[in-house]
Amino acid sequence: MARSRKSPAERYIDNVIRGKVTACRWVRLFCERHKRDLKTGRKRGIYFDRDAAQHAIDFYQFLRHSKGKWAGKTIDLEPWQQAIVWVLFGWQRRKTKTRRFRSGYVEIARKNGKTTMASGLALYMMLADGEAGAEVYSAATKRDQAKLAWDEAGRMAKASPYLRQHITVHKDKIFLKWDQASKYVPLGRDSDTMDGLNVHCAIVDELHAHRTSEIWDVLETGTGARTQALMFGITTAGFNQSSFCYERRKYTSQVLDGVIEDDSHFGIIFTLDEGDDEWDETNWIKANPNLGISVDLDDLREQARKAKELPSALTSFLTKRLNIWTRAAEHFIHPDKWRACGGAFDVAALDGRTCYAGLDLSNTLDITAFVLVFPPTEDDPFFRVLPRFWVPETAMHERSRRDQVPYDAWCRDGWITAIPGDVIDYEWIYRQIDEDAQRYDLQEIGFDRWGAAAIYLWMANRGMTVVQIGQGYASMSAPMKELEKLIVSRGLAHGDNPVLTWMAYNMVAMRDAAGNVKPDKKNSGEKIDGLVAMIMGLARATLHDPDALRSVYDQRDVREL
Repeated sequence: MARSRKSPAERYIDNVIRGKVTACRWVRLFCERHKRDLKTGRKRGIYFDRDAAQHAIDFYQFLRHSKGKWAGKTIDLEPWQQAIVWVLFGWQRRKTKTRRFRSGYVEIARKNGKTTMASGLALYMMLADGEAGAEVYSAATKRDQAKLAWDEAGRMAKASPYLRQHITVHKDKIFLKWDQASKYVPLGRDSDTMDGLNVHCAIVDELHAHRTSEIWDVLETGTGARTQALMFGITTAGFNQSSFCYERRKYTSQVLDGVIEDDSHFGIIFTLDEGDDEWDETNWIKANPNLGISVDLDDLREQARKAKELPSALTSFLTKRLNIWTRAAEHFIHPDKWRACGGAFDVAALDGRTCYAGLDLSNTLDITAFVLVFPPTEDDPFFRVLPRFWVPETAMHERSRRDQVPYDAWCRDGWITAIPGDVIDYEWIYRQIDEDAQRYDLQEIGFDRWGAAAIYLWMANRGMTVVQIGQGYASMSAPMKELEKLIVSRGLAHGDNPVLTWMAYNMVAMRDAAGNVKPDKKNSGEKIDGLVAMIMGLARATLHDPDALRSVYDQRDVREL
């Protein structure tokens, strides 16, 4: 009989501990911590109030889904969600009769309803927590991102016949009709001001996107006048393991592990266990407790398929769909896919053909790359690549001896031109560019403006169209993603140039929180100049000939990649 009186949250916690629910180590530790505290908490001055826990869960019954197939229906929290709310709001401090937890951290894969849960939590803290003049904030790096959870809260409340009688939703805040000091406001680092806040609750969304603790610190400072304020971080995994978010994750894991004792900190992490096979579907539920509900298994399978093909998709799949932290830097090109785009071709057949180029100048002591990119034609469905490389003769010998890079063999075989002396003599490059401009229909040359003033003037004076291309995310992300697709679709033909292949295997990409990519010369370890030049050439080619891309992808059925 006692078992039947247990709440869904309690049954979930018990089932995780018993192994009846598939869960990762951190979720098990979360559940075990709760059960252990029920036995030992009194000695530390904390106790569990079932009524307070159930009160917070029951509040969600007043909310309605605002979109999708459940639009208009009551929000029924899943058992794992109930367990979070149950533990977060049920634990109290005996001496002050206030809530135990003052900070929280929830990390979970995308599409598991974290925004809905967080939005409901924010509304509860404003409406039903018993706090006069409750100021609640949804915070993110940008205000537009912060408004996602805020907008969801407004829609859920307005869809509720009961709640819409008690709240007013303005364009920039939600407040109580009888207590306008109680409000819910979205904030970003770009907000007009974050001064003078009296924070009862702050929900910091997508914490992994925060480079520093700036926003968190400002909001936390504003909680000083509140007796039971709550700072709550909710996020998916990210790329920057030196970030504030990763620090919070590490702290949370240490609390769960018992390394750090902090009765004021709440935390739970849904992810795969170390050593789990990320391709084994039976493990996916560990990061996706809503699998089969809001997380579609077929969609996950499709994302996994793409991840096996594309290195960039792999990183996104691991972080966003399996909630596994990765490094910011990632190898960009899969060797097998690159080799599949090989095979020598007749360079003479390119005579007179339209092309675009990228120029990556080294300092005068190492390799310089000029790469021609030829878009497909009616008779040739491939983007063909023709690279040119130069290196000072002295550097060639030194690199071959010191680093075991076969510059000398590549020079001997004609893949690199060795320039006599210790430095690059740009006259050699001028002559080659001039020759190529006469031999091919060279439309544009993309280049990095750094250190290129002299050669820029020379090209411009020769009547060539030259375009400066920055090396950041804004300029490089789109063509890099197109290059990746071309490699996977075998729409690229690189002619097995060994220098370009070496650079392709060297190249590491840097990824930001929004999924943009750029070459990472610092972490690539070895030279990638040829790839950078090729990406710049491809950027100009695809800008002027998008139909060529569509044709390539259509032919090879990779339109969704």
